[in-house]
Amino acid sequence: MIQKILIGIAFSPNLKANLFEAIRLSNMLNAELVGVHVGKKTKENQDKLSLLLEEADTLNTSFKTIWKEGNPVDVILNTCTEESIDLLILGALQKENLLKYYVGSIARKLTRKAPCSVLLMIKPSVNKLQCNHIVVNGLKDDKTKETIDFAFRFSNRISCKKITIVEEINQTEVDTKVNDDTSLRKVNIEKERLKKREDLRVKNILKGIDCSNINILTQSIFGKRGYSIGHYAKVKRADLLIMNAPSKLSLIDRIFPHDLEHILSELPTDVLIVK
Repeated sequence: MIQKILIGIAFSPNLKANLFEAIRLSNMLNAELVGVHVGKKTKENQDKLSLLLEEADTLNTSFKTIWKEGNPVDVILNTCTEESIDLLILGALQKENLLKYYVGSIARKLTRKAPCSVLLMIKPSVNKLQCNHIVVNGLKDDKTKETIDFAFRFSNRISCKKITIVEEINQTEVDTKVNDDTSLRKVNIEKERLKKREDLRVKNILKGIDCSNINILTQSIFGKRGYSIGHYAKVKRADLLIMNAPSKLSLIDRIFPHDLEHILSELPTDVLIVK
């Protein structure tokens, strides 16, 4: 599980909420918290950070602050490696008083290149908010079992009692084209068969996972990978979406958006990418 968390310290209006959320998560996971500031170490910034830490919940573990100058992406990635970070927390950008779901080029680069899991927060809060519903991908992928297992262990740590496993099914798997009532019935039969296949696959994954004390739902969705699960999480007002990290991106993935790119382009809620 997560033992060490890194948060970027940028002295912006969102820092207080981001820092408070990171401290609460660190306490729930019993993880060490590291903060990295990209820029000069000044007495003014040190004093600001000290005041924020005094306001926040008491941190159960240590808090280490790192001050480095350089390219933000390089500094944060190097710190992840040097400090053996398990989870990198990134906040969404705020512009013109509107919360933007598009998290910007720096966050995108860090999400793609980070050697650890990444949590993207679009709604950090100074006050404690309970996580009541987690959506996790159940797509057919070598990493999915590990991601679902992680989701249940993470859910227990943060006292979340509801998980929905979403099975995204590509619409191209339905061969029949709808032309009349007969073909419509055939399509519906094909969809039911695919749903049963996916439900069985997920049930087999769950056999080896401790699912006690958690309300489990499964949902099959036909559509574009990444977009469909993001839309579902948004409509259901999930508090957190947990996704597999993509395998090494190919040239095709750079030309045609990968499923994770759909999530990054319009974050539906807080997103945790498991690596």
